[in-house]
Amino acid sequence: MNRISQWMMSIAVVLISNLILSSRAPAQSLTTIYIFGGTDGYSADALIQGTDGNLYGATRYGGVPDHGTLFQLTPAGSVTWLYDFCSHLPCKEGAWPNGIIQATDGNFYGTTEKGGRSSNTQGTFFRFTSGTLTTLNSFVSADGTAPFAGVIQATNGDFYGTTPQGGAHASGTVFKVTAEGKITTLYSFCSQSNCTDGANPYARLLQATDGNFYGTTEMGGGGACAQGCGTVFRITPEGTLTTLYSFCSQTGCADGKNPVAGLVQGTNGELYGTTQTGGDGSKCPSFGCGTVFKITADGTLSTLHVFNGSLLPNELMQASDGNFYGTTQVGGSGTGTIFKMTPGGKLTLVYSFCLQTGCMDGAMPVAPLVQDTAGDFYGTTTEGGSGGLSESLGTIFRLSLGLGPFVKAQTSIGTIGETIGILGTDLTGASSVLFNGVAATFTIVSASEITATVPAGASSGFIEVQTPAGTLISSAKFRVKN
Repeated sequence: MNRISQWMMSIAVVLISNLILSSRAPAQSLTTIYIFGGTDGYSADALIQGTDGNLYGATRYGGVPDHGTLFQLTPAGSVTWLYDFCSHLPCKEGAWPNGIIQATDGNFYGTTEKGGRSSNTQGTFFRFTSGTLTTLNSFVSADGTAPFAGVIQATNGDFYGTTPQGGAHASGTVFKVTAEGKITTLYSFCSQSNCTDGANPYARLLQATDGNFYGTTEMGGGGACAQGCGTVFRITPEGTLTTLYSFCSQTGCADGKNPVAGLVQGTNGELYGTTQTGGDGSKCPSFGCGTVFKITADGTLSTLHVFNGSLLPNELMQASDGNFYGTTQVGGSGTGTIFKMTPGGKLTLVYSFCLQTGCMDGAMPVAPLVQDTAGDFYGTTTEGGSGGLSESLGTIFRLSLGLGPFVKAQTSIGTIGETIGILGTDLTGASSVLFNGVAATFTIVSASEITATVPAGASSGFIEVQTPAGTLISSAKFRVKN
């Protein structure tokens, strides 16, 4: 278990035994789809929806020989295990995967925290295609080491990510890597005196609609903490980094501290994130329960919510109803929650884990939720499932809140004449595709995928797909790049 996992687990154990727990949330339609057993993997990261309509994910541990797995989940709930990491010693293909993405070429890409071809086995960048895993790059200290989050694919087709360790100052990096595995270190943290530029980025990056990348560091910055309380930063595709905000800049760290999760961009253009600690410390003495914040591209930060019972919030996601949804690892009945938050900051408890006997519904989620194009939410827990907390290894769950189907583009930015993928449900028979009201030529690839060409005259806005069942609208605006 890495340092950040140990830190979070130690806080969770203390707080479960000391917090005054809030009342149980009313039961929602949460269904346990799968219970992990160990040899099939456990401690799953966030799921993704593939172009074939199935969900895919990675577990950091488990499998044979207990170094992580890749798996597929069908909408009907059938799980297929696709790959066991470190099945060929000495783990040259990597160990402890950090989640996967499906790129525009149809292949899956991801990183591992350990393993690789280099002598120090400090992680890998890999491609997975039709059951075959290819190690494209093995990290060494100059590149950054032990990547804790997965990569994202940028609009230029390359992949971008962070490492919490290594680099020129041993405090982490931002890197770019091509689909062939050529890696470039864009920035090494702690380049400034006292690490005022930040240190130890654990979260994945976000490419915003302005084309720049945004992220967080757990430590560093100019706040009141001895080693810094973390930052929000912006970095250009060329590697110019700007520190937008240093946490614990307010009295008593009311603005939060130690962001570990990544940022999301709302449909209003602003960035949203969470901090693991800080805020009001009345229920979490000495360190605070964490916050939800909003920050503009110029660095103006607003604290939207201060947790006061639930804590250790994970990365947010914005759903098709315009609200943000997230999970906390502790709180509710004591073992984590799902919450909804409006863009203005009004937070509502949606579900409290371990409501069912023996925690059959799971406990302690550490990964963000994903919404599939049918409208349901999917997520994972690291505890619970069967046999009580001490004998269980977590679950995959589905949460239905009555939201309808929608479509989403594989990439959020495109140029006129570019062909993009559009994911959805029951797309067979689609009769039109509109980019902010402008008709596009399109091809129906399958019931779950359409490819469409961004039409001349299109402007930034929502995508609409007309199907026999009705009009499906994208959950986020598509930006047409000039």
